[in-house]
Amino acid sequence: MSTGKQPRLRFNRMELAGSLGDLGTLLPIAFGMILINDLSPIGVLVAIGGYYILSGLYFGLTVPVQPMKVIGAYALATALSPAQISAAGLIVGAGLLAVGATNVITPLSRMIPKPVIRGVQLSTGALLMSQGVKLMLGTAQFQVIQQAAEPFLRLQHIGPVPIGIVLGLFGGAATLMLLENRTFPAGLAIVLGGMAVGVLLGTHEGLESVRPGWHMPSLLPFGWPTGADFSFALLVLVAPQLPMTVGNAVVANADLSRQYFGEQSHRVTYRGLTISMGVANLASSAIGGMPLCHGAGGLAAHYRFGARTAGSNLMIGTLFIALGIFLGREAVAVLHLLPMAVLGVLLVFAGAQLGLTVMDLQTRKEIFVCLLILGITLATNLAAGFLVGTAAAYALKSEKLHV
Repeated sequence: MSTGKQPRLRFNRMELAGSLGDLGTLLPIAFGMILINDLSPIGVLVAIGGYYILSGLYFGLTVPVQPMKVIGAYALATALSPAQISAAGLIVGAGLLAVGATNVITPLSRMIPKPVIRGVQLSTGALLMSQGVKLMLGTAQFQVIQQAAEPFLRLQHIGPVPIGIVLGLFGGAATLMLLENRTFPAGLAIVLGGMAVGVLLGTHEGLESVRPGWHMPSLLPFGWPTGADFSFALLVLVAPQLPMTVGNAVVANADLSRQYFGEQSHRVTYRGLTISMGVANLASSAIGGMPLCHGAGGLAAHYRFGARTAGSNLMIGTLFIALGIFLGREAVAVLHLLPMAVLGVLLVFAGAQLGLTVMDLQTRKEIFVCLLILGITLATNLAAGFLVGTAAAYALKSEKLHV
């Protein structure tokens, strides 16, 4: 799937459109952890932006920045304290840094069979598409907590039809028409169109308080986590997150990057990704941000909407840092102009792009392992699907077993 040699940095409409492609994953969890878990908006935005820029410059091509979804989902569902989330970030950061620095991750990751990688990619794609549809229907976790399908729009229905469904249908149709359009790229069109809807129909909640200034993140804004915070975070947040991180953000992401960019992805190694996430999580936790990773779904999203170089990382990273530093806590009010349904459209197409990677599987056993991971993931979680799928893949190497 590699498109030939690309320049290291390129700044154009396609790179800008691609840089916006993963907002559907990033913004709902970031919004939720700021509003519900009381994380620092400045820390969250600056950590995301800094990670985009630094990882893009190091790896030399477009790389994703995503929330750690197991930690994020549980934190939102149970309204965890900022100290507990910071403890999780510090533990996972130190653990990933140690595993990457000693290079234990490389032999471990090479033991993961190809159908398991494809199963993780298919499952992640299905989860992204499902979440995208929920955002259009108004049933995503963030919307349920806010008790509104479009919490920041004045208009909730057009006649008997929820406005999220209308926006989703129009956004989906526009994306299908513009996906290969280089003059007016789909990702850019969808985000600008969504912002226009927010300007025209939004509640504009908090916009009156926006005053440009200079807001720098604080070091350990919630103090140093207690021993109880660390114990809780290790058992409840980090333990179920790590298998998903290895499967999706390390193995599946490195594999997908090689598919897309060939030899240009030579720095996107298991070790490089692991160290990158380790350093990023230590830094993010230190300034009150959320746990971050390099999810394969994010790479699929950026690539599908046009990103090919590290220029996309620099553009989106600069935007996040500028929002955090110049607008501070009120930056969230600007991001609220983007309707939830529009984020859902981005997620649906990103998930489809990731799910299509299974097309190179050939044998019944490979496809079975892939579907097994998908089924277990939908019934439980991706970490369980990854572990069971890996065991099944090795078991099915026996000629005595058939599917």
